[in-house]
Amino acid sequence: MCRNIVPLNNLEPAVTEEECHDAALQFVRKISGSTAPSRANQAVFDRAVDEIAHVVSRLLDELVTNAPPKNREDEAAKRRARSAERYEAIRVYQQEKRAARTGS
Repeated sequence: MCRNIVPLNNLEPAVTEEECHDAALQFVRKISGSTAPSRANQAVFDRAVDEIAHVVSRLLDELVTNAPPKNREDEAAKRRARSAERYEAIRVYQQEKRAARTGS
């Protein structure tokens, strides 16, 4: 799954239309391979985003769970922590790679 698309189900407060739209936009960008479509494709691109946002909204409205709602701030903090770990691991790897190049 794309790291920029975050789970929207079972959050407190509930998901907004804007969040559904943003998720749909990320999805369409990912599968189309384009962040900004050409003028010739703009209408098709926008229609796909709107249709997917509608389906996402309906899906989230109809999903059923017995789990307690997740706190948005706690979930965001977890995502930030995972991201920091990932970037630190990349930084360490690159540093070791540079050291190996200069050492040989």
